[in-house]
Amino acid sequence: MAKQKPKSRAMARTAVRKKSPPRKSATGKAPRKSAAKSVTAKSSARKPLKASARAVQVAKRPRPRQRIAISHYRDEDFKTDGLRAYARYRDLGIADASRGAARAHVIRLIGPCDSLEVSKLHFHEIDFQMVYVLKGWVKTYLEGQGETLMQQGSAWTQPPRIKHLIMDYSDDVELLEVILPAEFRTVELA
Repeated sequence: MAKQKPKSRAMARTAVRKKSPPRKSATGKAPRKSAAKSVTAKSSARKPLKASARAVQVAKRPRPRQRIAISHYRDEDFKTDGLRAYARYRDLGIADASRGAARAHVIRLIGPCDSLEVSKLHFHEIDFQMVYVLKGWVKTYLEGQGETLMQQGSAWTQPPRIKHLIMDYSDDVELLEVILPAEFRTVELA
């Protein structure tokens, strides 16, 4: 008795289809066979799909051309012209380089912490915000998260419009903050 040669997967599927009775549609009639389906497949490789006429092209918003931003540490670059009076900000040049797409700065909170000035519930109308503790510590409140002590090496994101506040911080705290877009509105709630 001669051994049968093993079939490829495509050939095995074709053989099963030939043995199976034709499937009936919802109308009870067997579907018509097209000429393309009656030909035995020789390759198991998938054919590329054609785009549907109903496929919608999502237009990408053109991004502004960006430049290189280099910022070296200088103590005199910390300014009090930022969002909060109890903080000094060192702008890293990202807002200009990204043409307003993002902002990054190092923040030094001025100690000692005055909770009457600092602990005001607010939110920002932003697309993205991330904070990283470079040194010291800061105790925050984030809506849905509660109170959290962030120490050197801690990082967190604040989703758009999340209500939050700073509760306390060490006298030596420094934070790296990245925000998209560079210009945004802050809404004080209390």
